[in-house]
Amino acid sequence: MKNVHLLLTLCLTFTFLSSFGQDKKDSLTISGSVDTYYTYDFSGQDNIGTSFADDRNSISIGMVDVALSQTLGKASFVGELSFGPRSFKSIPLFDLGDEERAIVGIQNLYVSYAFNDVLSLTAGYMGTFVGYEVISPVGNFNYSTSYLFTNGPFQNSGLKADITISDNFAIMVGIFNDWNVYNDENGVSDFGAQIFIQPVEGWSVYLNMVTGSPSGTIFDLTTGFQISEKFYLGLNAADYSIAGDEKGGYTGVALYPQFSISEAFSIGLREEFFSYKEATTESGTVISESESVFASTVTANYSYKNFRFIGEVRLDNVSFDAFMDSNEAAVAQASQITLAAVYAF
Repeated sequence: MKNVHLLLTLCLTFTFLSSFGQDKKDSLTISGSVDTYYTYDFSGQDNIGTSFADDRNSISIGMVDVALSQTLGKASFVGELSFGPRSFKSIPLFDLGDEERAIVGIQNLYVSYAFNDVLSLTAGYMGTFVGYEVISPVGNFNYSTSYLFTNGPFQNSGLKADITISDNFAIMVGIFNDWNVYNDENGVSDFGAQIFIQPVEGWSVYLNMVTGSPSGTIFDLTTGFQISEKFYLGLNAADYSIAGDEKGGYTGVALYPQFSISEAFSIGLREEFFSYKEATTESGTVISESESVFASTVTANYSYKNFRFIGEVRLDNVSFDAFMDSNEAAVAQASQITLAAVYAF
């Protein structure tokens, strides 16, 4: 606990001192979030274990997220630290014990240099460019996360080049370590690329790919279309294949329709189909059968300034008896309700 106090003190002191003796445009920018939640499983069991919000029947915490950033001419940096159980998907600075329930982690730590309006280089540890959802609850409409998010990369450490051809077309290429590690013992192993297209105003399309060994290969489509002032539609589809002697992976698609009832209140749906591929050895021996899940999540958001209240109901159906009912019998269906509060700054 002393380490946490020391780290927070250093961050706040550095930020406070840096605000003096600089032009306003050159000062550090501080941003982040705080979140807390309550989840209840209708069977009273610990079902639907995705990346976050795993506690049941408890007022639980997510994380404190603090990001420092600055741009000086062509150069910029981002350093983002997270404190709390939601941060366990990030690189740990040090573990405070209790099975990763109180971890301090690095979400982002990178530097960038823009040579001109077309080309910029970024090096360091970055939130992944693959997928629709992110670790921070501020960037998600839903509070619980999808199976696509849980099984995909969370961060990519490496060197990337962003090439902006126009406002409607851009390319990124880079070399990276294995998923979610900043010091890969196998060396730089992955190649990644992204194509951004904006066919019309309000419609953004991202085509993503990461491949390497032992990471495997993932192809990902992430797109969102603001169809009208009130209605937004997002989609994420991905296919992942394991590299090496064992074969397997997953494929899935998630649809995100969202409707703004008013400036403060909106409601949305996440419909996801996710399937694990049959896993086999090099000789063809089956290690595990193909399994699939269909998950439906209805989420309502109420916003007031920097505060957001999230209420959601989730129902998961799997192709085998993966959950437990109130009598601890194996069943193929589970449902839960989550109430969450998120404050962004």
